[in-house]
Amino acid sequence: MVDLFFYGTLRFVPLLERVLGRGGADLDVTEASLADHAGFAVRDQVFPMLCEAPGAAAPGVLVRGLSETDLASLNYYEGGFDYALKPVTVSLTAEDQTGAQVAAGVYYPAPGLWQPGALWDLEAWRTEWGALTLRAAEEVMAYQGRVTAEDMARSFASIRRRAASWLTAQAQPEDPAHDLARDVIVHAHKRAYVNFFAMEEMDLQFRRFDGSMSPVVNRGVALVGRASVVLPYDPVRDQVLLVEQFRAATYIAGEKQPWMWEPVAGLIDLGETAEQAACREAMEEAGVHINRLEPVSSCYPSSGSSGEFIYIFVGLTDLSLVNGGGGVAGENEDLRSQILDFDSLMQGIDADLYQDMPLVTAALWLSRHRARLRAAVV
Repeated sequence: MVDLFFYGTLRFVPLLERVLGRGGADLDVTEASLADHAGFAVRDQVFPMLCEAPGAAAPGVLVRGLSETDLASLNYYEGGFDYALKPVTVSLTAEDQTGAQVAAGVYYPAPGLWQPGALWDLEAWRTEWGALTLRAAEEVMAYQGRVTAEDMARSFASIRRRAASWLTAQAQPEDPAHDLARDVIVHAHKRAYVNFFAMEEMDLQFRRFDGSMSPVVNRGVALVGRASVVLPYDPVRDQVLLVEQFRAATYIAGEKQPWMWEPVAGLIDLGETAEQAACREAMEEAGVHINRLEPVSSCYPSSGSSGEFIYIFVGLTDLSLVNGGGGVAGENEDLRSQILDFDSLMQGIDADLYQDMPLVTAALWLSRHRARLRAAVV
């Protein structure tokens, strides 16, 4: 059995229970602190790190009696981030045990791995990141024994994006015509694949329109997250900007023309709104500054197979001021752009030249609202 001290996110007991796969009375949790140390927020991350701080005391919890199975789960969750267990002596701070000294282990980050920021606040973190971290941990731990901790760490940004997307969907109003607790029965849930994207499967039943339940069916979904799409439009010059890039998905599907003309598009980062992502991507991919966004649609582009949710915009801009673009080299993006007049765009739509659904959607919306947008700048 092992006793461990947790100073960071695993002080949040629901997260600790999610990682261990057990909780409640099974866990022996006591408040404690580690002298001459403090927890600091990690710059550009959503978790803390432990640093030496003479005279300070890092608050936390001591969890006693952890099994080898527990330790394997904790090492898996923490291991991908180059944390290592080190022995320490902690002081118990619970009222009936104040001052008692206890030996324990604590996860330390590798030297130089992270840069500390301000002192870390558990309650502030829990309010902002607790629910997202719980959802992300659920996905991470589902792959223990199948995917290495190092590979999971490389996927963690994508896992968090998917968790944020799930929470956003869960926050939407319930369907008044269907009670999900009664109308969908999940018999099995399998997380089949994880990388930049993920694949999940369920064996489930759903209520038919005649009131009966369907047979148990197996269904899979590609999970991506949420993305913003923006078609840059110059209402003065009556021009749009498109970007072209190689799309592996269409190539893998057998497409003979996998270089696709599209609007600007990209996944929404943590803490970012759909509008902020649209403007950021417009600058990164096309070198254009968006003056105003016109919302076109927010939807699932392929609800039969994908859980990706997209926000589509037309972005009003001045296309005489294109400066840069081409994508982010570190993300293996390679794009070129093209400016064309509105009539040429619509001729391409009518000729079925463009195969990207968000582009077709944005172009058709623009055809309905173009006169209004142009009149506003005359």
